[in-house]
Amino acid sequence: MPETTRPLRLLVVMPSWVGDAVMATPALRLLRDAIPGATIGGLMRPGIDQVLAGLDSLDELHVFRPQGMMAPKRGANLVRPRRYDTALLLTNSFSTALITRLAFIGRRVGYDRDGRGMLLTQKLRAPKRPDGSWAIIPAVTYYHHAAAALLDPSAPELEAPALDRADRVDLPLPAGTRMELACTERDEAAAADLFTRAALDPGAPYAVLNPGGNDELKRWPTDRFAALADHLAGAHGVRIFVAGSPAEAGLGRAIAERASCNVTALPDLGLTLGALKPILARARLLVTNDTGPRHIAAALGTPVVSLFGPTDARWTTIPFKREAVVLADPDLPPGESANDHPSRCAITRISTERVVEAANGLLTPS
Repeated sequence: MPETTRPLRLLVVMPSWVGDAVMATPALRLLRDAIPGATIGGLMRPGIDQVLAGLDSLDELHVFRPQGMMAPKRGANLVRPRRYDTALLLTNSFSTALITRLAFIGRRVGYDRDGRGMLLTQKLRAPKRPDGSWAIIPAVTYYHHAAAALLDPSAPELEAPALDRADRVDLPLPAGTRMELACTERDEAAAADLFTRAALDPGAPYAVLNPGGNDELKRWPTDRFAALADHLAGAHGVRIFVAGSPAEAGLGRAIAERASCNVTALPDLGLTLGALKPILARARLLVTNDTGPRHIAAALGTPVVSLFGPTDARWTTIPFKREAVVLADPDLPPGESANDHPSRCAITRISTERVVEAANGLLTPS
């Protein structure tokens, strides 16, 4: 890496969603390994700090709630005292680019989107489809490319991958690239407290269901999750936990009411994102909609069944082999995006039988 482009103090503006933050961890690892002596800080929303706590790729976590007209100024005031010389924006928004400009960070690298090109000193191109919409680029690749471009401004531009299958695309990443998370002592203590309150015997096997999601259209029906819970408990002898945010606690209760087996809704016991990490790390399986816990589990090595509809799974292809991706419409032509077919690719088109088959495949020794 040329000395002229080597940051001494680097600020990484992290994605806002939990899953995207996890998918950005290969980019953080690339940066940490390339500039081991540099100070690397992360600017992030509340909650993302719990997910990333314990990673050695970040030296400092700046937690910032971007609400209100004065949010960019407040964000700039938060990071300006650290005198960062370079900023990498893994977000696409105008406001986050403005934060780095107001913080007087001299070099600002990011994708030229949302009218923020004038705020960037190094503009990265994001490919588009023939109709002008954004090309399907897996987020892991998107973030990793941005980090690589920061390290080497002469690197080739990001190219849209060939779409020759409907469930995932090839990731043009170096061999061994993976997502990563760490469980801190605080995370472990919080998880242990939840296990005690749930009356889980030490060493007892369990599976986790995650029925929530930021968009209700991405939520597989709770009655099918309940039927799946009964199958997993009966066929595989596992205790069933249901994860979710406090706002999703009702989904866990609905599954518990419909299932015949013992189901514990973890949000009712005070589940946090920090505690969720060790809980998922020790689970035999996670079955989840397209949302953050999917990526947490994969980063910690836990097998995952991921349900997709009506969003296109290829946006979030991840470097993880112990995942079964279940599409609402596996017959959609690869050249088309599920996002453009909300009825045909509705998540309600995923049957319980298909999810049971995927779960059995991951739980049954080969």
